[in-house]
Amino acid sequence: MATVLVYRALGLGDFLTGLPAVRGVRDAFPDDRLTLAMPAALRPLLEASGVAADLLDTQPFEALPVLRPDLAVNLHGRGPQSHAVLRAVRPRRLIGYTGTAWHGGTEPGPAVEGPEWRDDEHEVLRWCRLLGSSGIPADAKRLELDAKAVLRRLGDRVAGVDPWDATVVHPGASSGARRWPAARFAAVARAERRAGRNVLVTGDPAERRLAEEVAIGAGLTEGAVLAGRTDLGALAAIVAAAARVVCGDTGVAHLATALGTPSVVLFGPTSPARWGPPPDRAAHMALWAGSVGDPHGREPNEGLLRIEVDTVLAALQGLDRARFDPGRRRSGARSDSGDRSRERTER
Repeated sequence: MATVLVYRALGLGDFLTGLPAVRGVRDAFPDDRLTLAMPAALRPLLEASGVAADLLDTQPFEALPVLRPDLAVNLHGRGPQSHAVLRAVRPRRLIGYTGTAWHGGTEPGPAVEGPEWRDDEHEVLRWCRLLGSSGIPADAKRLELDAKAVLRRLGDRVAGVDPWDATVVHPGASSGARRWPAARFAAVARAERRAGRNVLVTGDPAERRLAEEVAIGAGLTEGAVLAGRTDLGALAAIVAAAARVVCGDTGVAHLATALGTPSVVLFGPTSPARWGPPPDRAAHMALWAGSVGDPHGREPNEGLLRIEVDTVLAALQGLDRARFDPGRRRSGARSDSGDRSRERTER
């Protein structure tokens, strides 16, 4: 049995955009041992992906055990730091992007096998192209997670809140440049509430205050604020149970795509042509004013600020609900179960 190591020590959105490539590797080596080097917090999503693989808990550019795999695949970045991490485990073969300077030390290892990096490429297609250059097919459309497997973590309620068919508002993002103002998220949440929809505000523990600001502005109760009250598995279950999601360019947007939950995603400094939902899926709408800038900036991107509340509300009304029946998914899940952190320093 051969051993294959795939390296993508990144966050939620990165895991999901890299999933078609991971599936391509799994399919190409069905009888071999596959190990994914990535943060352990992502384990619930790996389990819901159906990819049979071991998980090696690691953080970006953290040294790995010397595994000596037959094949290492760099789905983390273009190098040179990530190449150095993988060369240090002494693989017999290393697939990764080329065309970057090598500054990784003197340890022996194979030459990096792969095409040159391109900046103007969608993140999903990027990794599928890498594998294809080495004769490993990867279908960029294979983005889905098993919603029923995710919903098994939910039951009927999470932390005393009913998420079924709710509108999930996720105001946070890893940088201020991609964070639409809280007052505008509150206006959207308030309109959804007035329309008779249950509204929940999600986020991580560091976004608790932001989520509370949105909830207060929308007239929601404290119980509607789920930020800091859920782990990743529970957050995924909430998104899977929801009727729709409105958020910025962040991991929750990719989660909505993977789980088939209709979404409106607000883009600012980065084009949706690079990180957006697939354009052929009408249930996922990307809003962008055409402005590019520093995605790691502290202040909201000027293009993001050009997206008005009325534009978001119109997009929510225009979501193609014909391809999504929340009631049917809800009952199906019950009968079945009974119950940009992005490390881009290489770029």
